[in-house]
Amino acid sequence: MGLVLGKITVETPKYELIHACPDYEIRKYAPSVVAEVTYSPSALGGDRDGGFRILADYIGALGAPRNAKPEKIAMTAPVVTKTSAAAEKIAMTAPVITSGGGGGGGEAVTMQFILPAKYRAAAEAPRPLDERVVVREEAERKYAVARFSGVATEKVVAEKVESLKKSLERDGYKITGEFLLARYNPPWTLPPLRTNEVMIPVE
Repeated sequence: MGLVLGKITVETPKYELIHACPDYEIRKYAPSVVAEVTYSPSALGGDRDGGFRILADYIGALGAPRNAKPEKIAMTAPVVTKTSAAAEKIAMTAPVITSGGGGGGGEAVTMQFILPAKYRAAAEAPRPLDERVVVREEAERKYAVARFSGVATEKVVAEKVESLKKSLERDGYKITGEFLLARYNPPWTLPPLRTNEVMIPVE
């Protein structure tokens, strides 16, 4: 019932709150280990979230884990996605963050699961059996973060990102990269009770 009502009971990444204002926060995230997959949505029937099953299979969220130990890895939140333009079609042999857009054309999606904090280095995490899954380390990083509820459609996310960029420009922050979308709840959570965030890296 907690999942339907939006209660977040799984591990979430640790961060230091640097600054808070009514429309966003500045956070410094601790180093972490992530599992990610990069794909072209068009190669998965236009499904922007097609990487979820691949990563869920790796950690064993939906059955036997597809890793070399094999070892079940606890699910964490959020699932992070990042969108980026791609000059050419990306093969499914490349890596939750999603990069890439809708079902069409020249965009790529990177979806990322943040692994539990007990994995302090990539070498400590089980080796994926699926070559599309890449396990790597992320260094300490700083993001401007704006939280919102509801369904994170492309239109809504674009509006939230634009609003956050304007706020950062107003307050003199320098943006250093592309935005990420973080989603904390499964799709069956009631939309008004979902927790989503847009995250923009800043100096």
